[in-house]
Amino acid sequence: MPLQSAPPFRAEHMGSLLRPAPLLAAREAIRTQNLSPEAAGLPAVEQAAVRDVVQLQRSLGYRGVTDGEFTRTRFWGLTWDEFEGTTRLQDAEASMFRLYHPDVVSLIEQDRKVMPGDSVIAGGKLSHDPAKSVSNLHELKLMQSAVPEAEWADIKLTMITPAWFHMRYKQGKAYTPEAYSSDAEYFKDVAKVYKAELQQLYDAGLRNVQFDDPGMAYFCSQKFRDGWAADPDNTTSVDDLFDAYIALYNDTLAGLPEDLHTGIHLCRGNFIGGRHFAEGAYDIIAQKLFQDLHVDTFYLEYDTERSGGFEPLKFLPKDKNVVVGIVSTKLRELEDKEEMKKRVYAAADAIASGSGETREEALKRVCVSPQCGFSTHETGYPLGEAEQSAKLKLVRDIADEIWGQP
Repeated sequence: MPLQSAPPFRAEHMGSLLRPAPLLAAREAIRTQNLSPEAAGLPAVEQAAVRDVVQLQRSLGYRGVTDGEFTRTRFWGLTWDEFEGTTRLQDAEASMFRLYHPDVVSLIEQDRKVMPGDSVIAGGKLSHDPAKSVSNLHELKLMQSAVPEAEWADIKLTMITPAWFHMRYKQGKAYTPEAYSSDAEYFKDVAKVYKAELQQLYDAGLRNVQFDDPGMAYFCSQKFRDGWAADPDNTTSVDDLFDAYIALYNDTLAGLPEDLHTGIHLCRGNFIGGRHFAEGAYDIIAQKLFQDLHVDTFYLEYDTERSGGFEPLKFLPKDKNVVVGIVSTKLRELEDKEEMKKRVYAAADAIASGSGETREEALKRVCVSPQCGFSTHETGYPLGEAEQSAKLKLVRDIADEIWGQP
């Protein structure tokens, strides 16, 4: 097959990689010794860590390199924090939240009936001030300093879904009444600020963005669907919400440059200790997801039976790609390469069954990856750096043997 000139690439990974000890130590010093980032040496440590992790990826043959999410303490970074109009909640009452939402289930402190301070609402009208962008642009520039300029277009930046701080809240609680009167009004401004952020990043050289979206995977969960149906405060169906999120993405991406590659990772969770949050086959959302959502690539988790089979891939349109996450970032054991190759072929066969293509034709729109990031939060994961490298090499080897050298 011909070499790829643009993402997605045959061997991909989902963004986060295990943080090195000096980076964790600097952050711990900031927390425990009340030091400024500069006093703790964090900027220099981050730059060195990003340089090293980029070199690791390139040495393993990865083109869509990331910064390992090393400038973040958790996978969603600071995207929302930098927007004007947001309000961070501290010890918010549990009554504000959907107690059946998988994130809320995992985070709520049962004895206090409050949520920790990692939640944001719109306290006023949302807007984007380029002069105050401190998160994603900073990350992009760090990666550009570690990658030859000729390869800047391959750099992959991960961003949290525009719907991140909406789904967990009860009806109408993602914003104050003074800020917005409806979800539709709120979503309109969310799309506007995300579009401004993406355009700013594009102008700085970004050509490859991956939205991390656990929420879309939750629509596969019968537990979440049952919780939604039983919630007396909901005025719409769970499928109406799914439609609203697709529309939010499409509004966000409309009018952006055509050579900005966009993808969505339906994350099922890789929390501390490798905990997952969602299970359920893609069947219930596949047709609408693949055909109506205007992204180029779908990054899907297929490491366990929790995700169901490949049959839903029959709905994948001919102009879209899928990255099948078949290698686990939660288990130390290295998967059998030949068995993984069989799974890639099975995914291609499922696509071909719906598109009328041959397996060989369908394979042109398939890539392979681990199912999730290796360190979506700073610490607490079962794999070590050697095991991480072995998993990444396995993905690269699978890709090389199926599609040839990159």
